[in-house]
Amino acid sequence: MKETDTKELQQKYILQSWSKQKDLDPLVIDKGEGIYFYDEAGSRYSDMSSQLVNLNLGFGNKEIGEAIKNQVDQYCFVGPSYASKARSALAKMIVDLLPDNFGKIFFTNAGADANENAIKIARMFTGRYKIFSRYRSYHGSTFGAGNLTGEPRRYALEPGIPGFVKFFDPYVYREKLNFASEEEATNFYLGKLKEQIIYEGPESVAAIVIETITGSNGVIIPPKGYLPGLRKICDDYGILLICDEVMTGWCRTGTMFAFENFAIEPDIVTFAKGVTCGYVPLGGVAVSSKIAEFFDEHLLSCGLTYSGHPLACAAGVACVNYYAEHKIMDHVKETGKLLGELLEDLKKRHESVGDVRYIGLFSAIELVKDKSTREALVPYGQDKMGVMKAIVGELKKRKFMTYSHENMILVCPPLIITQDQLTEELKKLDEVLFLVDDQYL
Repeated sequence: MKETDTKELQQKYILQSWSKQKDLDPLVIDKGEGIYFYDEAGSRYSDMSSQLVNLNLGFGNKEIGEAIKNQVDQYCFVGPSYASKARSALAKMIVDLLPDNFGKIFFTNAGADANENAIKIARMFTGRYKIFSRYRSYHGSTFGAGNLTGEPRRYALEPGIPGFVKFFDPYVYREKLNFASEEEATNFYLGKLKEQIIYEGPESVAAIVIETITGSNGVIIPPKGYLPGLRKICDDYGILLICDEVMTGWCRTGTMFAFENFAIEPDIVTFAKGVTCGYVPLGGVAVSSKIAEFFDEHLLSCGLTYSGHPLACAAGVACVNYYAEHKIMDHVKETGKLLGELLEDLKKRHESVGDVRYIGLFSAIELVKDKSTREALVPYGQDKMGVMKAIVGELKKRKFMTYSHENMILVCPPLIITQDQLTEELKKLDEVLFLVDDQYL
């Protein structure tokens, strides 16, 4: 099939997410290798967002591919009630990677239904119904996960489900108050959250759900003491703490899971993306031993046909082994240090760069009209002139492939990227940011 045929069929028959269909011009991909992918003309593109921050180990990983092939030769599918070697092995591997308080895994198809089932489990376990989540968050677009989401992608689901309560992120860069320290910011944000819980009635709150580090909405890293303080609030009121690690898990931040950077133990962890690096869809809900034991005597009212799909679990086992055997966490810490230095340099060089936030190979560049006022380059929830689309388009011309969200440019390359590759790609970003300085300020 010719490239033109493939593109025309995509445009004619596929509804593409988060898009006005008439505006689409999909790039036809022929092959991929490492951090690069190629179109049918042979042009090479650099994947600087790991696709949707899930292709952690890049394209063409032989170990993952072989694991999937071997599972195909054995069998492709058995239902969730049957014992499967890959499924059982992966569940144990994940529990062993989590803190000692964790006990079991419920496998899902992806991140959205992981969060859906985490909500259900929290409500069943606590007997409560309210769920707190943050405004600048994305937890999926299915009905439950979409109500959990705080950013504009939830609007299509409104009016929403009763019991979902939103609170503000610890977004220090955008706060109108001037804090003397990160600890002062933490006290402010946690104080307001505690007040809100009291007004909602603590006895009705089942869980607080957070992206451990806010992802597409700006890589918002919590200030010092925030997560331990949040853990204490949950403990004080008998509320479960659920960490959404769909994007931040699997070595992305330099630890296996992002919450490890903050010395806390959640009650529930949701995961997806990097557990299989997109080679086969898979997600999951990891629960504490206390929660797991509860369902020994109580019905777990959760079920999915493809829960723990054998092909996906085989890919997951290969991925987890690869992370360990190739010391990916150490590599992310080293390469992430360089990424931070390069981003700080961009912040100094460009008037359009208001802030850069980064941890491991997880980063965002926040674009502004004015550094002193911090006015966002595009208003929240709006970009009528297509400014961010144009900026991403300039990056695409230079074969630097990523995406934007609000006034942010995400830089989250595959975890296998080398320092030389990273330096080469950030030069392209530097070039485009000079255009932003000239055209939009």
